[in-house]
Amino acid sequence: MNKTISLPVGLESMPNNSRTFDILMLSWEYPPHVVGGLSRHVFGLSVHLAERGHNVHVITLIRDDLPPYEKLNDVHIHRVKPLNEQDEDFLSWIGGLNLAIGYKVEQLAEENHFSLIHAHDWLVGTAAIALKDLLSIPLLATIHATEHGRNNGIHTEIQEFINRKEQQLITEANQVIVCSEYMVEEVTAIFDTAAEKLAIIPNGVDLTTSRDEEVDLPEFLHDQKYIFSMGRIVKEKGFETMIEAAAMVKKQRLDYFFVIAGKGPMLETYRKKIKERQLEDKITFIGFITEQQRNAFIQNCEMVVVPSLYEPFGIVALESMALGKPTIVSKTGGLKGIVKHLQTGMLMNPGDAESLLEQISFLFIHPEKSAEIAIQGQQVMKNLYSWKRVALETSRLMEDLLLTQLVDVNDCYKE
Repeated sequence: MNKTISLPVGLESMPNNSRTFDILMLSWEYPPHVVGGLSRHVFGLSVHLAERGHNVHVITLIRDDLPPYEKLNDVHIHRVKPLNEQDEDFLSWIGGLNLAIGYKVEQLAEENHFSLIHAHDWLVGTAAIALKDLLSIPLLATIHATEHGRNNGIHTEIQEFINRKEQQLITEANQVIVCSEYMVEEVTAIFDTAAEKLAIIPNGVDLTTSRDEEVDLPEFLHDQKYIFSMGRIVKEKGFETMIEAAAMVKKQRLDYFFVIAGKGPMLETYRKKIKERQLEDKITFIGFITEQQRNAFIQNCEMVVVPSLYEPFGIVALESMALGKPTIVSKTGGLKGIVKHLQTGMLMNPGDAESLLEQISFLFIHPEKSAEIAIQGQQVMKNLYSWKRVALETSRLMEDLLLTQLVDVNDCYKE
């Protein structure tokens, strides 16, 4: 049986734990360098672990004119350049990043006695495994998603390489965190991993966001009611379903308008498809937006849609619900574990534009029920998905891991 960290509601308000650790956290992205949800996850976790008294060092990629080192929110942030920074081959580039991470940590270890390593996904796995042996400390890994899941199988040499790296990190880690029951099933099935090695700790969401932040929306939205969605613009996020829904809306002459935010490799493809199908008056992809802009778009929309085909968890759904908006999500992956249909949100069939429109129509036709769903969803976020709670659960897991390693070492000496 997998290890699920389950704490009573309200426990996150308890005093900080008496045991504090020196945590070495590895992640290829960290704000303001944001590629996907991983960046925000590592930020939220590291800041709240530091708030609990832990000494947190994040090693990440340097971008633009960011400094190589700074301390923000009590988190030590060390940024490194891949040794082969100009390499156009992504896998070779990642190898150079891991080497740079390793060299940086070797330098830091001369003055810091780290308690454990916390690695986020395969991209930093090579460095994490090498440092585990070099420093003789435990390795905790968080698997945010799998290559198999993203692509519904392994079909290319690159995918096979990433799949092997994921397997290696999971095998070498002393403990693995996943974000949902769905991910437990996925990781145990794909990598033949013992469920006992996995701990479920959900993603968190920032609940301190003010609704009074002044952010101007684009002029074309000033008098426009709209349905909002956001995410990395890749196939598995299901935005093609929204394009199909927009085509149906135009055909049926419905007064719905879809706004999708985010960047990614499919952005221009989707924009071209919208233009070819003459759907500009029903749907638009606005590209990258900041965190403040994201909050403003959510606060001013009618509802939020998360139409993913594959989604281990779904942090956009959490953010929407935390801001008190009725939220429609695909009945897949970790999303179906977050939302209870007609109670805390609405469920649609993944990839089914007609199902999406049914949920949208229901919320518009029943405004009182829509408001009730939004309130209940917001309450669930406050009770279960605050970063304080997630940091407490992670801290408890780290303490268990370190105690287990200590017992194992003592047993070795006795032998």
